Amino acid sequence: MAISGYFAGATMIAALTFAPAATAKVVDQSEAGFTVAHTAQVAATPADVWKMLRMPQNWWSKDHSWSGDAANFWLDSQAGGCFCEKLPDTGAGVGSVQHARVLFSKPGQLLRLSGAFGPLQGEALNGTLTIQIKATPTGSALRFDYVVGGYMRFKVADIAPAVDKVIGEQLIGLANALGGALPPSREEKAAAAAATAKPAAETPPAEDEPGLDAAVADLVEDAPKAEPEGGR
Repeated sequence: MAISGYFAGATMIAALTFAPAATAKVVDQSEAGFTVAHTAQVAATPADVWKMLRMPQNWWSKDHSWSGDAANFWLDSQAGGCFCEKLPDTGAGVGSVQHARVLFSKPGQLLRLSGAFGPLQGEALNGTLTIQIKATPTGSALRFDYVVGGYMRFKVADIAPAVDKVIGEQLIGLANALGGALPPSREEKAAAAAATAKPAAETPPAEDEPGLDAAVADLVEDAPKAEPEGGR
């Protein structure tokens, strides 16, 4: 499948459905590869998120399949398991596609997959999709991080935004399957605005930043602590 076919429509879909309920960005990029990150919150327990996560036929977009039918997806969520797709028999036998394989599986918390999705599969690339889940007072916080590196015949500046929107569409699909993404709270909007406004010199050192496996700590604001009487 050509890049234009697999990634077609992603920009429009993401623009219409993504911004109000989640955050997304190309985290970094170079000639060696790129990283994209997407976050959202849903009114579903981590257990319910995990159950849905294991059924990609219910949330991964058919527009980003090889068969054109999401019913052909399946996922074996154990380490070494396959996120795969059946290619129906068109006269020469049933085919199949491995989109990714499972590297790490911790029910209700983290699923990590290794795979170059769509047209990236035809390049000499490694792609790692890390899906994190964390319980919140209103349900669960979700984060998708997709890291791609290696040699490819596409220009990173062209392909990274397209992949970013495709990965975002899958998170929106998962959120919608769970009842829809929650809009960010007033506090989260204020925190995001403040973070954007900070000059580069005030950015905390890299060693102080939580790792990707820190259970999505950056997605959930801690509840404000009650101030002692007298303001002390």
